Amino acid sequence: MKNLAQMMKQAQAMQSRMEEMQSRLATLEVEGAAGAGMVKVVMSGRAEVRRVKIDPSLLDPNEVEVLEDLIVAAIADAKAKAENLVAEEVAKITGGLELPAGFKLPF
Repeated sequence: MKNLAQMMKQAQAMQSRMEEMQSRLATLEVEGAAGAGMVKVVMSGRAEVRRVKIDPSLLDPNEVEVLEDLIVAAIADAKAKAENLVAEEVAKITGGLELPAGFKLPF
């Protein structure tokens, strides 16, 4: 029973660290870019889009589809970077603990 109590304490400590990490992720930012940096998206570590910057040379009414595609690509780039940031933060908390495939943190 002593091991079970110790495991519960460790689980509670990890949960507390996960909550702290989620708060930190809300303040961290990553930048995604597309079109050689002509479209940039800044996203929080929680994948919330904060800012979009578009180079004025892309504002051609005849090229709207290109701009739309670049925005989508920049968001995807920022999202991938945010996911990597989350993975790094989770690895710090779990100490490299291998989690089962498909098991995602934070919950």
